[in-house]
Formats: sequence, C-alpha cells, structure tokens
Amino acid sequence: MPKSKPLVIVAGVAVAAALLGVVSYTATKPASPGASGSSAVAEVSADPSAGVYAELEAYARRDASDKLAAGRADAPVVLIEYADFKCGYCGKFARDTEPVLMKKYVENGTLRIEWRNFPIFGEESEAVARASWAAGQQGRFWQFHKAAYAEGAKEKGFGRDRLAALAAEAGVPDAARFAKDTEGTAAREAVRADQEQGYSLGATSTPSFLVNGRPIAGAQPLETFTEAIEAAAKAAEDKGKGKTGSPEAGHGTAKPGAGQ
Repeated sequence: MPKSKPLVIVAGVAVAAALLGVVSYTATKPASPGASGSSAVAEVSADPSAGVYAELEAYARRDASDKLAAGRADAPVVLIEYADFKCGYCGKFARDTEPVLMKKYVENGTLRIEWRNFPIFGEESEAVARASWAAGQQGRFWQFHKAAYAEGAKEKGFGRDRLAALAAEAGVPDAARFAKDTEGTAAREAVRADQEQGYSLGATSTPSFLVNGRPIAGAQPLETFTEAIEAAAKAAEDKGKGKTGSPEAGHGTAKPGAGQ
C-alpha cells in the first residue's frame, strides 16, 4: 500500500495484528535447550476463508516493477514475507521452504512472493536490508537473498566488506553503484516503508507472512504454507467463477521465473 496512505487498523485488522504479534513472538523466541526449529505451529483450516482478513490483502503491492518480488503481478495468491537477514528462522525458511514454493507455485503462475525488509536486530540488519534493496536495483535481489541466507552466512556478519563480497557472489554487476545505493536515501526510505508496514500489522519477530490476507508467523513446516496457498488459490478461483462463470478464472500461464 502507498506510504502516504494512512494505515488504518479496523476491527478485523486489529484481531489479525494481535494474532500475528503473539504467534510471531512464540514462533521465533529463543529455543529452550535441545529444541530445534519453530516452537509454534500455525493451524490452517481447509476452509479457504478461515483466518483470512480481507483488509490485509491490500498490503500486497502487485507492482510489476517491484525488484524485490518474484512471480506474476496478477497471480491469484500473494505471499508477503517480512524478514531479517540476521534471523536464523528466516534463513531456515529461505533454504528449506521458499525454493519449494518457487518451484511449485511461482513458476506456474499461482503464487507471487513479495519481500519486505523487516530488520529488527540492529545496525547490521539495517545495513544488509539496504544492501539487498541495492542488489535488487541491478536485478540481483534473489541472488543476493540466496547468498545472504546461505548456511553460516549470518555468522560472518554483515559489515561493509562482507556486503561487497555477497554482492559479488550474487553477480551484482556494478560494485560502485551497489555501494552508493546501499548508503543512499532511497534505500533507507524503502526499508523504512517496509518496516512501518510490518509494525502496523503487529509483527514483532521474524519471519512473519501474509498469504492473501491470512497471517502466518514463524518458519512453519512446508505443509502450513502449501495448505494456505492452495486454500487461497481455491478461494480466488471460486471468486473468479462467480464473476465470469469461467472454470479458468483466477488462473493463468506464467513464464517460469517471472519477476525474479
């Protein structure tokens, strides 16, 4: 949604914000000794409308020129991801789950993934968020995303030299422009806009997600996301049938890798 538009939290959004904030903390708080992965499991109903807040669907930008998004702008389902490159659970989602969603749903036109930088772990989080935006300006956001979320990457830190190395690994062609953009006003404003949107939802930890207005918090199992995406796709298809009577409404043919 445009930055200039007031973020009005009506009743439905307030309920969703409370849910996302509480579950987000539970899912990403420090694990107890011996624990692994996310400690909270989101329940996704088979009912396509359950847990969906129509007001939250408006948070999807669906901007075809968005360099931090993957998939068709008119895909029936939009997954918005609020994440921090220093977040271990975000890395787990990026390595284990997101590639499956890209292959299974983005490439066939069902899903669009929109990234939101949501740095919450201090100065380095802010710096790598800006760097990811800068890489995106040269068409290399997802490659930078992969490099920054590689196993062991965050343990090396995100200082200036490290960001330059990640940009080189990601194939960012113009290193000087990358360095300038990373420190520029446009990058800071873009990251701030993403943060404001996340905070308006009540997100307090990362990763947090919206799937066509359905809040999901934490690096949940793959099945949680596939169920939410398929329920949202079905709801979009049913809505399309109701409008046009066409059994094909709500779907289309994608060009593999569109938006990446």
